[in-house]
Amino acid sequence: MIDSAVLLLLNGLLLMLRISPGDSFPRPLSAADEQKYLALWTENGDVEARNVLVEHNLRLVAHIMKKYYTQTDDVDDLISIGTIGLIKGINTYRADKGVRLATYASRCIENDILSQRNNRRLRWKTMNLLGQNGL
Repeated sequence: MIDSAVLLLLNGLLLMLRISPGDSFPRPLSAADEQKYLALWTENGDVEARNVLVEHNLRLVAHIMKKYYTQTDDVDDLISIGTIGLIKGINTYRADKGVRLATYASRCIENDILSQRNNRRLRWKTMNLLGQNGL
C-alpha cells in the first residue's frame, strides 16, 4: 500500500518538476510551519501534511541533484531518485533524534542518488565483462 502511494505521489510530483529557467519551487516552510506539518504527519499520519513537506523540500532535491549532475539525460532520473529519497526521509524522520528534517532528508536523498549511480556502474562493468568474454 505504501509503495503504491509513493508511486502516485511521485507521478504527481514529476509533473510539477519540469526544471527550466523561470520555473521555481515552492518556498521552504518556516520553522514553525515545518514543526506543525511534521507533528500532523508523525502523530496523526496526515498524508496531506506529508505532501506539503515533500513539496516544500523539493528545492533541496534540486540543490543536491546539481552536485551529481553529469549529462542532460540524467536530470529527470536524478530528480526522480532524489524525490524518492526525500519521501523516504520524511517517512522515516524522527524529531526526537535532535536532527533537523533538511539535514536528515539530504542524507537520504544523497544515499539514494549514490546508490543508483553505483548500481549503474556495476551494470556497465558487468556488461563490458560479458562482452569481452563473448557472452
